[in-house]
Amino acid sequence: MDQPRTPSPYSYPPVAVTAELDTPLSRWLWLVKWVLLIPHWFVLLFLWIAFFVITVIAFFAVLFTERYPRGLFDFNLGVLRWSWRVSYYGYSALATDRYPPFSLGPEPDYPARLDIAYPERLSRSLVLVKWWLLAIPHYLVIAFFTGGSRAAWWGGGLIMLLAVIAAFALAFTGTYPRDLFVLLIGLNRWVLRVAAYAGLMTDAYPPFRLDQGGTETATETPGPDRPAKPWGPGSVA
Repeated sequence: MDQPRTPSPYSYPPVAVTAELDTPLSRWLWLVKWVLLIPHWFVLLFLWIAFFVITVIAFFAVLFTERYPRGLFDFNLGVLRWSWRVSYYGYSALATDRYPPFSLGPEPDYPARLDIAYPERLSRSLVLVKWWLLAIPHYLVIAFFTGGSRAAWWGGGLIMLLAVIAAFALAFTGTYPRDLFVLLIGLNRWVLRVAAYAGLMTDAYPPFRLDQGGTETATETPGPDRPAKPWGPGSVA
């Protein structure tokens, strides 16, 4: 007779951001990527307008039903995925020369991937405050990372500065500095977690933690001897 399995105390975060550093990379392609990305930026402008409208609709859906309509969730997840691939190719990482696809799908073969676990239930009370009040500390932090830009193709700030430094190192040495890569992914991961939380796609408060590297690290699952941390800025303490 099969023995019952002991539940694992570890699980992956609700917002999983993964990335792989492509090799080899062109030494000079990064100089013209801003031109190559113009079609994506044009499309993303309209996709982010739709993202905002859908988030407003989802707000009322969660408020009255505690559910984020699955079709709307999948669309907004697709916008975030598309934006992450464009950012990864562009000046938020410059870590691949593979042109991002025009796609809302998961694209598992692309080196930059994003997944958000669909929540079966969301808190009615949190939906009233998490996107503005609870997220304010994170907005202040990621404004430093992105230069104040909250656009889908976030750029500027510390993230863009580090990406350009990595590109110059690549141009003159032929190698993308690994330490800069893991740091850049950590910074982008922080931005994407906040975007998912502010977009009402999860109730899990983004940690004030720089999780560096291309893969996510499993975290402890709350249980009787591992109580869940409260959601909100107070959880930092």
